[in-house]
Amino acid sequence: MRLIIFGSTGSIGRQLVKQALEQGHTVTAFARDPVRVDIKHANLQVIQGDVLDPTSVEKAVRGHDAVLCSLGAGRKGMVRSEGTRNIIRAMEKAGVRRFICQSTLGVGESRGNLNFVWKHLMFGLLLRPAYADHVSQENHVKRSHLDWTIVRPGAFTDGERTGQYRHGFPGTDKTTKLKISRADVADFMLKQLMDNTYLHQSPGLSY
Repeated sequence: MRLIIFGSTGSIGRQLVKQALEQGHTVTAFARDPVRVDIKHANLQVIQGDVLDPTSVEKAVRGHDAVLCSLGAGRKGMVRSEGTRNIIRAMEKAGVRRFICQSTLGVGESRGNLNFVWKHLMFGLLLRPAYADHVSQENHVKRSHLDWTIVRPGAFTDGERTGQYRHGFPGTDKTTKLKISRADVADFMLKQLMDNTYLHQSPGLSY
């Protein structure tokens, strides 16, 4: 497939680019700073642009089969939600349907999966703007007319890609480890391109 990846220089985005190329896809990495895309490959094109600039997003999205979004902004807010809204508008205008968007475990019904620390200290205090940004981001996706899947991973680790993880568990499940490797997040997101099991759904993802 011809894929475009937003957030391509982030920790998940790098894994998406790497694994997508390994799987034989043609990849466009959308980056504010192209120098940070440190992968060289015949099937990789790097486009400079700002996800908060609707015009550059619109130009970049055209001609692709699917879009993967792993936008990050640390503890800050706005970039994920506003950037995702620009991506959605560009996709709807270009007629690109399939959208895989990375959010976080704890949004919506998955809040019930969290323990006290994540629910009240991390998302309640330290990461409150980032959490609110993800909530807004998901609302934009769910209101769209796209063929979307929102992926809600637990806390990121630097482990290897195992392909062995839990997904789609109910919001009442308290048995997950609330963590998953960045490589496995990318693995699951790319698998959604060929699988409509979670079409218009928001599966949790964790060990």
